[in-house]
This record gives sequence, structure tokens and C-alpha cells, in this order.
Amino acid sequence: MPTPQRLVDWLAEYGLGVDSCTTAQLERARELRESIHAAATAAAIHDVLPVSAVHVINDFSIQGRAAAVLTAEGNRRWQLGSASCVEDALGVIAADAISIIAGERDGRLALCAAPTYLAAFFDTSQSRTRKWCDMNTCGNRQKKARFNANQRK
Repeated sequence: MPTPQRLVDWLAEYGLGVDSCTTAQLERARELRESIHAAATAAAIHDVLPVSAVHVINDFSIQGRAAAVLTAEGNRRWQLGSASCVEDALGVIAADAISIIAGERDGRLALCAAPTYLAAFFDTSQSRTRKWCDMNTCGNRQKKARFNANQRK
């Protein structure tokens, strides 16, 4: 999220459209992102959740104003009010993170097997054995590296 506008665009892409975003709100969004990453990583390796990350996530969840609505297909979807701001959208993200980290969703938290970083991701594959956060990037790089190593032999 390099700019406030990119955050506005990203939120809109996921159904959490807001009119504008300030630099301060962008910094708060980054703080939430890092806190979710820290808590999800700890949960994925069955470690104690960082207290500071838990506080940040909870604070965002409490402060947000959004409603859970039922779709015609029987699914839950978050809906922001007409005068919603970035903090309301971040509250939705925090609430969803809480349900994932707490194990309330069908899936498991895992860490990406890419050697360059430890991204936490939510594995909803049938076997729950996914290794990469994204097969098109991390998984593809790993497979190409293995292929190239085998070709050199």
C-alpha cells in the first residue's frame, strides 16, 4: 500500500469502498496489516500471540462500524454504511482476521514455504497441505528453481 489512493482502490476491490484516505489513515492500515501478520504467523506456528498485535487488532475491530449482511446465496458479507470511512473498512478486516486466527473458519493458517519470506496465509485447500501463499508466484518460482537445478545436473 504505497499511497492512500491505492488503499482506497484495494478496499473498493473487496467491497469496502470508501471515499477517501489520508496519510494518517494509511499509516494506521499498515499498523493493522503488520499486527495481523504478527498474530497470524504466531498462530500458524502455534506460538503465543504477540500482546501488542492482539491489542491493535481488537482496537480496530471495536472501532469499526459495519454490518454483517446475509446474501441471497446464504453467505455472510460485510457492508459499510453510506458515510463510512477507512477506519470502518479496517474494522471489517480486523474482525475477519480475528475469526481466522481464532480458528472459527474452515481452513488452517500456514506459513509460505518460499525461502525469501515467511508470509502467513489461510489454507482452504481440501487436504489443508498447501505450501505456498500463491501458486502463481511463490509456488511457480520454487518449481522453476527445482526444474533449473535438475537441468544443471
